[in-house]
Amino acid sequence: MTSSEPAYQFSESSEPAEIRAGTVLPAIRRDIELTTADGKTLVGEFAAPEGRAPAATLVTLHPLPTAGGFMDSHVYRKASFRLPALADIAVLRFNTRGTCSPRGCSDGEFDGGGLEQHDLQAAVQWVVNEGLTNVWLVGWSFGTELCLKYGAREPVAEYIEGAVLLSPPLHRATDADLDSWAEAELPLHVLVPEHDDYLQPPEAAERFARVPQARVTGVDGAKHLWVGEKYVSRVLEEVAAVVLGKPVALATEWNGFTARAD
Repeated sequence: MTSSEPAYQFSESSEPAEIRAGTVLPAIRRDIELTTADGKTLVGEFAAPEGRAPAATLVTLHPLPTAGGFMDSHVYRKASFRLPALADIAVLRFNTRGTCSPRGCSDGEFDGGGLEQHDLQAAVQWVVNEGLTNVWLVGWSFGTELCLKYGAREPVAEYIEGAVLLSPPLHRATDADLDSWAEAELPLHVLVPEHDDYLQPPEAAERFARVPQARVTGVDGAKHLWVGEKYVSRVLEEVAAVVLGKPVALATEWNGFTARAD
C-alpha cells in the first residue's frame, strides 16, 4: 500500500551546488506501508532513481529504537537523499514494530529482535513484489543483529545478494547466527568504526572469522554513530561499491534541481 510522495520544495541553481547534510537530490519517493506475517502495519519510504530502473536496492534496518534509532537515523536519511540520483541505488527505509518517526508509527511493540524477524521479512517481500533485483540488506547497530539473525535463513536468503553491516555490536547475534551466514555463503561486508563503543576492528575481525566470506573493514577515526559528513560519505561510498560491484566515488556537487530537508 502506498500514499502520497513526500513533499520537498525543489529549485534549480545556475551553477553546481555543494551536497550538504540536508541536501535532497531528485528521486521518485513514495511513502509505503508493509504488512507483516503477524498482521502489523509498518510505515516507511521508498526512494528510487528517476526515469530508470535501480541498479541495486537497499533494505535498511535502523539502530535500536529504545535508544533513538528509527528510519530517519542520519546515515539512512542521507542515503535516501543521495544514492538514487548519484548511484542509481534505491533505498527502502522503514520503522520496525513499535517505532515512531516523522513518517508515523509502526504497529506493535519493540521485541528486542525477536518478532522483528517478521518486519525484516515483510520489507524483503515488498521489494520482491515490486520486481526489484540485486537486493541487499544494510543493518546499522541493532539493525545488524536482525541481518545476522534472519538474513541468511529462509525465506529471506533466497531473495538477497548479501548484507552490509555498520557498527555491529554482536550483542543479540550469536555464533550460530554467524554460522548461518557461513553456510549460506552470502557476501557479508562489515564496517567497524575505530572508536566504536561496543565492538572495535580487532575484535570484530576475530568474531567474524567464523564467516569465511566476511570482509571486515576498520574505519579510522569513526565512532558508532558515524557522526560527521566525512564518515557518512565514506559509508555511502562503501555501501555503493559493495552493491554495484565496483569502486564508487560519489559526487560532492550536483548540477540541477535540489531541495533542502528540515
